[in-house]
Amino acid sequence: MKYVIIGNSIAAAACIEGIRSVDGEGDITVVSAENYQVYGRPLISYYLLGRVKLENMNYRPADFYGKNNVSVLYGRRATKIDAPSKTVFLDDGKKLKYDKLLVATGSRPFVPPMEGLDKVESKFSFMTMDDMLALEGALSPEKSVLVIGAGLIGLKCVEGILQRVKSVSVVDMADRILPSILDAEGAAIVQRGLEERGVKFYLSDSAARFEGNRAYLKSGKEIDFDILVVAVGVRPNTDLVKDAGGEVNRGIVVDKGMRTSLADVYAAGDCAEGFDSSIGANRILALLPNAYFQGSIAGVNMAGGIASHTDAIPMNAIGFFDTHVLTAGVYEGEVIADIHGNVYKKLFVKDGYLVGFILINDFLRAGIYTSLIRQKTPLSEVDFALLEHEPRLLAFPKEVRKQKLAHRV
Repeated sequence: MKYVIIGNSIAAAACIEGIRSVDGEGDITVVSAENYQVYGRPLISYYLLGRVKLENMNYRPADFYGKNNVSVLYGRRATKIDAPSKTVFLDDGKKLKYDKLLVATGSRPFVPPMEGLDKVESKFSFMTMDDMLALEGALSPEKSVLVIGAGLIGLKCVEGILQRVKSVSVVDMADRILPSILDAEGAAIVQRGLEERGVKFYLSDSAARFEGNRAYLKSGKEIDFDILVVAVGVRPNTDLVKDAGGEVNRGIVVDKGMRTSLADVYAAGDCAEGFDSSIGANRILALLPNAYFQGSIAGVNMAGGIASHTDAIPMNAIGFFDTHVLTAGVYEGEVIADIHGNVYKKLFVKDGYLVGFILINDFLRAGIYTSLIRQKTPLSEVDFALLEHEPRLLAFPKEVRKQKLAHRV
């Protein structure tokens, strides 16, 4: 068997492991646009913050590819998939034949049209190792930084650079930070922690135009800066599958085995839609654990095994200095809240099920809440009054406790 993997991401590494769990002999080739072995992208902010060294950013040991008998083509991009002939075309003119193909192309930064942006000299994205290294080269204690975007990527960049520059300002069209994962009250707690460290926010606003190193906001406010980081959002890289005739919505459409509509072509990671059990439908879940599970399942199925992904839910675990956030599921139905100081806990109950939660600085046995959501456990079967305040196995019936403890062993 000849396996080709486009992309060298977490999903790609998981696919390799999935293939090798079934097929120890097949030929595996990885096409890597970046010149690095697979690394943990969330770590790029921690490198700038000084919490991790470059050599510790690898997601797998240096001998990972060698031990798994994998060939990696570094610095190469796939330009076309010819599904009928099972051929991948590369940017250097090379062609790769495959029996099974995984598309793990991830996503790219979305840069909205902003007048004068093309004339800003010191501007950066913040998604890849190269983005991070380029930004690091521009940082210095006397410089001011403007970040466009108060989502996960933008704020992790803020955390990484804050202690290395003179000032950081953040602009976002939304009325709160982290609008995709937090409600207004929760966002206010995180924002307060960042403001106490000197970050200045301009919310419900946007950059109308740039003139040199000055941003003119729609509100009429002006911000001078030395460095600009654009972190508005991302777009999934779906073009290869779309141009090959595959089904694409916002992401590449796949079934629960990560198969696309093209024969013997699979997709995983941020470029692919997957089944979100919290809403009972497919959508993109751009999360590292999800990318791993999708890649592993794709690899097993590519090699002739049987695997499916059925219990994914949106989850985010993220921290900003001493403020830590964990969210999961959807924010619908009855709200059960416990808020005091910087501790914030909201549980969302709908139709007799726990469907989501927001936890800030209170993670006590959060795995139990996650399990209730994933497994769709009726709350009538547990002592939810106890779980509201203190998640413990004692809240479950005796037989359920035995099963969970046996599963742990």
